[in-house]
Amino acid sequence: MAEESNSRPPSPPPRPGTPSNGLGYFSAPFERFVRDEISDWASGFTLLDTMETYFDSHIDLLQRQLSKQSDKLKMRAEEKINDVLKKDLFKLNKIKAPSGDLERELNKFKIKMTQRMTSLSAAWQSAKIIRTREKISFFIGVMSLLYTALIFGIAPQWIHIAYTLQAAYLLPMRAYQYKKRAWHYFLFDLCYYCTILNFVYIWFFPSNPALFVACYCLSHGSLASAVITWRNSLVFHDSDKVTSLFIHIYAPLTFTVIRHFYPGAEERFPALTEVPHLNPFRALLLSGILYCIWQLLYWKFVLINRRTKIESGQRTTSFSFLLNDKRGVIGRTLASVPTQYREASFMFGQLVYSVLTELPAVFLLYDSSFWSGAFLIFIFSVSVWNGGGFYIEVFGRKFERELEALRKELAEATSRSERSSPTLGPQSDDDLSTVAGSPDLGDKALPSVPSVTSLVSTPDSITPPELKKDQ
Repeated sequence: MAEESNSRPPSPPPRPGTPSNGLGYFSAPFERFVRDEISDWASGFTLLDTMETYFDSHIDLLQRQLSKQSDKLKMRAEEKINDVLKKDLFKLNKIKAPSGDLERELNKFKIKMTQRMTSLSAAWQSAKIIRTREKISFFIGVMSLLYTALIFGIAPQWIHIAYTLQAAYLLPMRAYQYKKRAWHYFLFDLCYYCTILNFVYIWFFPSNPALFVACYCLSHGSLASAVITWRNSLVFHDSDKVTSLFIHIYAPLTFTVIRHFYPGAEERFPALTEVPHLNPFRALLLSGILYCIWQLLYWKFVLINRRTKIESGQRTTSFSFLLNDKRGVIGRTLASVPTQYREASFMFGQLVYSVLTELPAVFLLYDSSFWSGAFLIFIFSVSVWNGGGFYIEVFGRKFERELEALRKELAEATSRSERSSPTLGPQSDDDLSTVAGSPDLGDKALPSVPSVTSLVSTPDSITPPELKKDQ
């Protein structure tokens, strides 16, 4: 008991003007009760401490990775600078010229070093900008998925508004990025045409049953199946992949909600009252008419009017992309068709593909909320599977390359340490004399080095002053 009482820290002396019972106006029994309550509450924070430790460790790991990447870039910069210094100083040492020529060489050297430092700084800043952009894309993608799930569960009547707001942000960004990369001919594809038709129906003609049927079939047909055809993947940090997945999966989600989960949908979208069930022939005919209108416009304004730019390679279309994709089934099939029939075969194949992908929506999905939900889960699962493959394969290969580079660095460090170890043979440096030319140290006594046991036996010699004060 004496040891326990001595091990406790001494309590601070009472302040002047305060009662001796410790809590002022409270009595001693109530003071013990308050202390017991505080101890009970303190024991309840173990879960919070565990969560804090978990997140602190992960944040610390992320900070270490970022600092490691920063150190790598700094080491590369230092190596580049040292290489330039060695080369240019070696050249300056060989120059035997008047002082004016030497000053000119020094000025050239300064300019070159300034340019190197500027390029390294620009590369460092661009890497930081790319990382920040990826973080923003990751944040927006994850929050979009979360808000979509919450809106679907709490207020499904807001889904079409969320669809419109996200498209108002993502589609202009897609147009800007594709125009910058000379990919803007992809913006004439069927998926963007269907997206525009969807917004025309939602906000301008909600009482038009023909437009509703065509948009429903195209959204559940060509757009939803494009997740499989174009191998869309859920990769949150890549804004391009997030935008592609949004275009292809949010349209069928919106029309599924309007058809099956929208409370009082007939008031907001009166076309539903006229289409309790789909007539297969009429539904395929309406969607086929809108598809043919798009195909004729695409053929005239892209494949005919812009043929020169496409054939010269200045612009890329979905047709040329799929034709050059020798790994895909479509690319191999088109390559086997004669050149003069490839465009017609491609357009006809797209029409057949569009009709075939609309059959589940016509015969099954429109009348069943269960199978509509299962269909959306299946399409979303494909994108998640593709995204998992992207992360594992791409980042796995990147990790392997980093490991290989680390092995090489360790091997080089080991070889340098072996070369820099002292030997009895002659050594040569830039401005250092050899060992043979050094003064004789045989008769001189070397200073004694303390042994490990002496250091261990005298802890006061290595104890920091702060610990001495505590002791």
